[in-house]
Formats: sequence, structure tokens, C-alpha cells
Amino acid sequence: MKSFTIFREYQEVSQITGSLLLVEGVSDVALGELVRIESEGTVRHGSVLEADRDMALVQVYEGTTGISPSDVKIRFQARPVEFRTGRDVLGRVFNGLGELRDGGPPIIPSLSFDINGEPINPTRRDYPSEFIQTGISAIDGLNSLVRGQKLPVFSSSGLPHNALVAQILRQASIRGGGEDFAVVFGAMGITFEEAEFFRKEFVSSGSIERSVLFFNLADEPAIERISTPRVALTCAEYLAFTLGMHVLVVLTDMTIYSEALREISAARNEIPGRRGYPSYLYTDLASIYERAGRIKGKPGSITQMPVLTMPEDDKTHPVPDLTGYITEGQIILSRSLHLKGIYPPIDLLPSLSRLRDKGIGESTRRDHPALASQLFASYAQGRQAEELSVVLGEAALTEIDLAHLEFMRKFEAEFVSQKENETRDILETLDIGWRLLRRLPRQELKRIPPEIFQSFQEEDASADNTDTA
Repeated sequence: MKSFTIFREYQEVSQITGSLLLVEGVSDVALGELVRIESEGTVRHGSVLEADRDMALVQVYEGTTGISPSDVKIRFQARPVEFRTGRDVLGRVFNGLGELRDGGPPIIPSLSFDINGEPINPTRRDYPSEFIQTGISAIDGLNSLVRGQKLPVFSSSGLPHNALVAQILRQASIRGGGEDFAVVFGAMGITFEEAEFFRKEFVSSGSIERSVLFFNLADEPAIERISTPRVALTCAEYLAFTLGMHVLVVLTDMTIYSEALREISAARNEIPGRRGYPSYLYTDLASIYERAGRIKGKPGSITQMPVLTMPEDDKTHPVPDLTGYITEGQIILSRSLHLKGIYPPIDLLPSLSRLRDKGIGESTRRDHPALASQLFASYAQGRQAEELSVVLGEAALTEIDLAHLEFMRKFEAEFVSQKENETRDILETLDIGWRLLRRLPRQELKRIPPEIFQSFQEEDASADNTDTA
């Protein structure tokens, strides 16, 4: 027997504010329900933002410009906003609503999913583990990315976060291969030029074949920015938990997303919180970030790298501040390193990957944890020596301070800095670290156990003899 959905149609629109419609005289309307809006020959879509007694507040994805309250039909679809997907989703480009925008053939959907997703049962969550290689030494060596982790990138206006994101998306891989790896990229409020930049990067590098792109442009409705990360994550969940792939999700820019959320909140006359953002900003961001992870008994995983810009380089701004509470670390870009001409300008001292040690060691190389700890400590001492030299002059520094200062400069130039098209294997990154540490006296390498130091010094010596021969 066939089942029929009865659509409820209304024409009582009492108020239009921004991208919101207030519909009166409704019944049996659910929160998040998909809505079809017809007005003066045009068809738009939206979802129920709030339902109270016989009234429903509808957010219109395409905006309300041109909608006349006297000539409008509101049809409630009795289902949530969904993303229809299938196996041929890889290699395609969508808008923020999950509609194709690449001009290619339509996708034959096999499944539909609510874009709001379903929370992972805490008892079914598996702990993030196993290393993801980005090919960038400052990340792989000291702030390693782990499958199932949430590791945001904190940037600021004028810093090359777009170039860094593009490089990560091109180069990210599972070491050793043999496992399906995919990339889902969601961009909110970007310009047409930025969208073309990312699209060309994917196409020219050949990584488009393993990627799915979602672009919400700056001239498109702000309400679409709210759905972009959710549609992107719905696609990632299909790839990871239905097809069993390991998926890296990059979302940029979460600050623009939060500003769209603030705009919608103001249109609803909600009481603002800190800096005008809604009081539920933390909960809303958590509903996005917490969709990363692994599920016991399923081979796939979702790893997130959200990107956000800090207005006026302020780490205490609500968006980076709340993001830091939800995620497992942060990669912070430095304006001072950028002015030195160092790319990527990753400031290693405040950057942190809390799950680094869960993904390195035997899966990378057994010296990796000790080496990373020593590189970080020696770099910190070099930065302290640099600050002293600014105040007292280099002549006032001890020989040890001068050694750390020289190490810091070489470390930034040879380890942190690399070309935008340069991919470094993790073993190459670790070898660079050992070569730089040889500039310091042995007694300063206190974080490396004697057995590891002796083993790798002997390997370095034999390699040098081979090169000489």
C-alpha cells in the first residue's frame, strides 16, 4: 500500500522581517520542518525556526525580497531539511543548501539525511587515534592531527589561512595508503574569487576526485550560511559511516558563520549575549564540532579542521574563545612570523594538539614523541633568548643562550617554513628536527631519553658516512 503525505498550505503571513516569515493559523508544525514558499511565480524554500501554538516562524533560505504577504502560499512539507546523496557525490561542487552548482549531471540519490544529524551515542564513541599526515612540518611534527579529532585553525585578517587550507586539502593523506580517504570542504561567505581559487586548487592538484565542495558566496543569503556546515557534515557522515571512508572536514570561516547566526538572532528579537552574539552560541558551535569522531564497530571516521578569523587578533573574542573550549587544541597563525616572510606562519608556542600523543609513536616513528617535546622546549628557550637580546643585546647573552637563539632562527627558517607546494613526509620532518638539534649541546637535550638519542645519533652518523662515501 502506498503512503501519501498531506501537505498543509497556508496564506496567512502576518509579518516579514529580514529572512523571516511569521505564519499564523497553523497546526501540527514541527521545529526544523521543510517549507515551500510560492509568491508571484517564484518558488523558495525554508525551514521552521520556531513553532508556538498556532504560529510558525519560517526562515527563508533564498531571502524574502519580492515576497508579497498578500500573494504567498506557504506549504509545510512534513519532513526536515535533508541532503540527498549517493556514491557519485565525490568530485562535485554544491551550494550551501546542498544543491549542485558545478553544471554537471544530477546525482542519483540513494539515501536522504536530516542535515542536523543525529548525536553519536557516547557509549559508542571510539577514542580518536591514528595519524593523519598533512605534509606540513609545523603540524605533523609538533601539533599532529589525529583521526576523529577537532583541531581548529585560528587566523586573522591578512594572514594566509586560505593558502594553508588549500595546502592541507591537497596534501592530507593516510600514511601507507590502502584506506579510503576523502575531503569535505565547506566555505561560508567567501567571495567568487576565493571560490574559484579553491576550485582551481582542487582541480589542478587532482584531489577533486576524492573531494566534495560546498560554497556559500558572500552575495548569497546569510541564512544559507547557517546550513552550509550542517550540509557538509551530513555528506561527511554518509561517506564515513555508510561508505566506511576516513573523512577530513575543513570549514571556513566559522566567524562568518557566527555573524550570520547573530544576524538571524537579531531578526528574531532575541536577547543578545556577549558582543551581540546569541546566548546559545556555545551550544550551536558544539552541535557542529561534536559531529566529528569515530564510532565503535565502524571503519570510517570524521576529522574536523574548522578555520576562524579573530577580529583584531583577539583570542578572547567569543568565537575563538568558545571554540577553544569545545575542540582539542588549536593551530594559531602569527602576524609577526608572517611579517618575517615565514610560511606557514604557525605560532608553535600557543598552538596545541591535545591528542597528539594518541596518534604518533609507532604509527610515525618511535622517536617522534620525545623529539617533538624537545623541539618545542628548545624553541621556547630560543624565543626567551630573543626577548633578552632585544632588552640587553646579544653581547649580554651566555653561550647557551646564543646557541638556543641560533637554533630558534634556523628552526623557523628550515622546519616551520616551507613552500606552498611542498609536501614533507613525516620521516623527512623528523629528520629535519634531528639535524637542527645537533646544533645544541647534548646536556641541553634533556627531554630525549639516552637510548633514543644514542640510537638516532648512530643512524645519523652512519647516514653521514654513506653520503661522504
